[in-house]
Amino acid sequence: MVVKSELEKFGYQPLNISLGEAQLSKVITDIEKDLLNQHLKTFGFEIIDDRKSRHIGQIKSSIIDIVHQQNSKLKSNLSDYLSLKLHHDYTYLSNLFSEVEGTTIEKFFIAQKIERVKELLVYDELSLSEIADLMNYSSVAYLSNQFKKVTGLTSTHFKNIKAVKRRPLDEV
Repeated sequence: MVVKSELEKFGYQPLNISLGEAQLSKVITDIEKDLLNQHLKTFGFEIIDDRKSRHIGQIKSSIIDIVHQQNSKLKSNLSDYLSLKLHHDYTYLSNLFSEVEGTTIEKFFIAQKIERVKELLVYDELSLSEIADLMNYSSVAYLSNQFKKVTGLTSTHFKNIKAVKRRPLDEV
């Protein structure tokens, strides 16, 4: 909503705005782009214009959507899903992501899943078994092992501590 509002203030009519992407009805000049970028930075946004950065953003947005909106429910495996959605070979996407982000797509996916599990644990409305099922883990044991491996804590201990439990998505 912020991006749409700010684009409209600058006189641009966005055709489509989704997480990490905005399509405009006209091409903007480099000077206009710089001004808009400076303005958007005051709200914590920035224009990503090169192709590689857009692919990274699309990968991250897709994974965040899978984990936080679809609860990790995929009809195919992650590599096939990303290849179809982004219209690129998974090997290219994987190598690009690793090169730019310094981690693998799989590790990013797991980190997002664990953040979602933390959120569900903090809400304290579901049992660990229900969370494992919701997040498409094959078993509670697998979820517990992965949780401990990523956080260093057991899920029960995490649930009981009251310190900072979650990280913002942009810091994962």
